[in-house]
Amino acid sequence: MPSEFIKSLCAFDILKISISGVRGVFAEDLNLKDIIWFCRNFSGLIKTRKCVLARDTRPSSEIISQVAAASLMERGIAVYNLGISPTPVAFRESRKYGGGLIVTSSHNPLEWNGLKFIVGGRGINESELKNLLAEKKCPKGKIGTEMEIAENYTNDAIKFIGKIKGRPKIAIDIGGGAAYSVAPHLLEKLGCRIRKINNVPAKSTRGPDPTAEKLTGLARISKDADIGFAFDLDGDRLVVVSKGRKQAPDVTLGLGIAKALDMGYRRFVLSIDTSIAVERFIRQEGGQVRRSKVGEANVVDLMLRTNSQAGGEGSSAGFILPEFNMCRDGLLTSGLIASMIGSANFSDVTKFMESYIQRRIKAGADSRFHKRIMVLLARDAKKRFSEVTTIDGIKGIIDEDSWVLVRPSNTEHSIRISSESKDLKTIKRMEKEMVELVGKCYEEARRDRDH
Repeated sequence: MPSEFIKSLCAFDILKISISGVRGVFAEDLNLKDIIWFCRNFSGLIKTRKCVLARDTRPSSEIISQVAAASLMERGIAVYNLGISPTPVAFRESRKYGGGLIVTSSHNPLEWNGLKFIVGGRGINESELKNLLAEKKCPKGKIGTEMEIAENYTNDAIKFIGKIKGRPKIAIDIGGGAAYSVAPHLLEKLGCRIRKINNVPAKSTRGPDPTAEKLTGLARISKDADIGFAFDLDGDRLVVVSKGRKQAPDVTLGLGIAKALDMGYRRFVLSIDTSIAVERFIRQEGGQVRRSKVGEANVVDLMLRTNSQAGGEGSSAGFILPEFNMCRDGLLTSGLIASMIGSANFSDVTKFMESYIQRRIKAGADSRFHKRIMVLLARDAKKRFSEVTTIDGIKGIIDEDSWVLVRPSNTEHSIRISSESKDLKTIKRMEKEMVELVGKCYEEARRDRDH
């Protein structure tokens, strides 16, 4: 595949290419030639010449995984195949081997698929992404080998969390995803009593992203449980259902942070779209907070640069504890939260988080116009807000408890609008204004292109 073709992909966003990986609609935007090209290039980033391979339960994941394995072996990489396995498991196992590749597009619709790249136990950074997209001549050499391996993640997580007292009752919605085996097994081994739904691979009554679904099935069965957990298709996102009611994704992160504080951690990184409630809770407990660009890899990158101990993304219900795993880890987080059930800490955090309202919506916009839309928004935002932050997108501060963030999606053809306040009317007003403003800028961007 010539480099000019990759330039055209990036320019017109046929594929979604970022530090989060490569994503597209399989057999339309993303085809097997793309998989071969990206895997060949990724092989150059694997210094150990060893790579863990995992896949989620999407219909296209098995064939993509087979092509990926062959492409890596063609370049002399030894492939250690986990088969269907959650993203956190692949990240954890990749620490032993040096490289990792996951066939998934995480929370995107089922017709999508993609690749997540791991080096040194973490996702690739911006410089490694540029290297991945550069045209390379790969010399032929000895063909690599492939070996099926079993995960040791569960045992590692049990040792890290410790046995849970009281045998809490946990309801789990697997969503037909890759966590169908690991998540129930882990929680049962920790000492929890489990009831599960949507636990057959590739079969589910809901969509792949629990942050966007109503989770009515889990809400129903969790009424008789201490808590409910919903996983996304590759197991890195975790949404909490408490007392029969779905919680905002930031609550997952808030509970994970509370456990980290209880464990003695004090230095945190939060993405810029994470609830101010999480930051305030950290600070009132004597912790320090830094803010990063949105994106798991951006959070991890700032953690490593600042020697921070924990953090994550509220928007993706993603808690990150680098000591154990340098990714959003819904599996570990479920165990950590389960260990808090019945404690004052659990009640205090939940009550504190519920005093703030977070909402996230999307405005449809062709990715080709994202950059121009943001330029036009920046022009108008300065007139509307007393304070504007541009670490990632445009964040306007309304007051000490209220803000709105507008940023282009790295994984979808949409503009994301996140807002928070203690007052629902304020949020609705901000959302209405921002949707109208994005629409206006979108139309202007398209007119500019036509002329």
